[in-house]
Amino acid sequence: MTPVLVVMGVSGSGKSTVARLLAEKLGWDMLEGDDLHPETNVAKMASGTPLTDDDRSPWLHRIAAWIDTRQSARRPGIVTCSALKRSYRDVLRRDGVIFVHLTGSPEQIRDRIGHRAGHFMPASLLQSQLDTLEPLEPDENGIVVEIGRPPAEEVAEVIAQLPPGN
Repeated sequence: MTPVLVVMGVSGSGKSTVARLLAEKLGWDMLEGDDLHPETNVAKMASGTPLTDDDRSPWLHRIAAWIDTRQSARRPGIVTCSALKRSYRDVLRRDGVIFVHLTGSPEQIRDRIGHRAGHFMPASLLQSQLDTLEPLEPDENGIVVEIGRPPAEEVAEVIAQLPPGN
């Protein structure tokens, strides 16, 4: 099955940076999953209100449709998505989907959020994401990467753990 990487983690974990570098290294197309959020979700998050499962559902289904399109065209891809809960990952899970979970301490992530500009997700929502986060379980097809190193090293770790032929 055509591989699609879902680069996941809480806001500020480095999903966009790692996904962009992976796309460059692998020559795969990349989608910034946040671009598929309905405007109501963006407004809600920008105002400091956490999303509910109902809020996330249409967004997750849009990402799933993108994955399906990639796989039916036999074109590998990379998409960013927080994918905080197993139930969210279940919406995205297909043969060939590999979750890449970027994880780090709350302090590391708070520091990163404090240094980025132009994102609608305020630092005040980090704790709600950390509270919601369900780490990958052993039966999920995934790679866990500890953040805190240069992004190129994190990317090299992901590539080294991809199944042969990807």
